[in-house]
Amino acid sequence: MSLESRLNALQKQLRALKTQAKKASGQAQRRAKRLERKTRVTLERTVRTLEPKVRKAVSEARLIALGVRAGVRAGTAAYRRSRAPKR
Repeated sequence: MSLESRLNALQKQLRALKTQAKKASGQAQRRAKRLERKTRVTLERTVRTLEPKVRKAVSEARLIALGVRAGVRAGTAAYRRSRAPKR
């Protein structure tokens, strides 16, 4: 095989590889876009489902905290009333 024929064969292989690389990168881009879109939709759906539950839980926690604070205040006042005054 002469040098010219080897060079031509290598150029032909290079063209074929370029074509395959373009095709593969296009497929990878489509796959990445599809995956990103699917992830975004799943995330939005999850947020939409969980947000009302989280809001409700936070408001319940606020109410519980208020009750605990009121109970602590009442307990402190009762303790102070039951103690003998300082002399």
